[in-house]
Amino acid sequence: MTGPESSTVRSRTRLSPIWLVIVGILSVQLGASVAKTLFDEVSPTTIVWLRLATSALVLIAFARPRLRGRSRNDWLVVLAFGLVLGLMNWAFYQSMARIPIGLAVTIEFVGPLTLAVLGSRRPRDLVWVGLAGTGVLLLGVEPGDLNWPGVAFAMLAGASWAAYILLSAQTGRRWQGVDGLALASVVAMLLLTPLTLGRYADQLADARILVLGAVVGLLSSAIPYTVELMALRSLRPAVFSILMSLEPAAAALAAFVVLGELLAPLQLLAMACVVAASVGATRSGATIADPVPD
Repeated sequence: MTGPESSTVRSRTRLSPIWLVIVGILSVQLGASVAKTLFDEVSPTTIVWLRLATSALVLIAFARPRLRGRSRNDWLVVLAFGLVLGLMNWAFYQSMARIPIGLAVTIEFVGPLTLAVLGSRRPRDLVWVGLAGTGVLLLGVEPGDLNWPGVAFAMLAGASWAAYILLSAQTGRRWQGVDGLALASVVAMLLLTPLTLGRYADQLADARILVLGAVVGLLSSAIPYTVELMALRSLRPAVFSILMSLEPAAAALAAFVVLGELLAPLQLLAMACVVAASVGATRSGATIADPVPD
């Protein structure tokens, strides 16, 4: 196919990873807000485990991953991906239980933002990173004393998030479809199983908690991790990190819708900064990398 029609098809193909990332952002923040409504009843660890268990079951049933013929490096990558996945989720929920969601996401974003800075290849990419960073800082300005354990957990989640971005790309290149993601979800679930079934087993007796935990799992894991894995097949990790600047704004919006948290003028300004940075990043000529063959 040649001519204008071919150009249109290529243009649509080039935009699709960006929209996949946006869908993942909205889904994960909605799931986080729903999860926070349950923290007065159950431990964050319990909700994280239900989230990961749901994701693992759905993805394994959907993907039915092929296990034969895999190299040692394939298994090491998916194992590392699963460990990072579990740690990232657990640390973020521990943080979210102690500080506001918007602040938790803001601090967590230090991880991928650092990755974006380190991975930038052209000066104009740094302009969008700087604008996104300004928005993140503005969104993090809230009255009151910080809960330092909450801050520490958010920083741990941020470091895990940066590792997740890199390992997700590697997993997508080594495993067909969502096979690697499905197996990594199982690893993450198993990582938290001893603690959940040992200390918090009684919290799993409530059918309502099980249902809501499954909803959180679909919104926060199965949907976003799948679309992000697909997007990272054709997005550079650094560009993906810049697009993630939408996370604080999405978190604030979801918290308003689900939890009734009002947005302050400063938060609206922060949202404008991160949205502008994301639009600039997606319009940059360096946004999309050459697709990686399956």
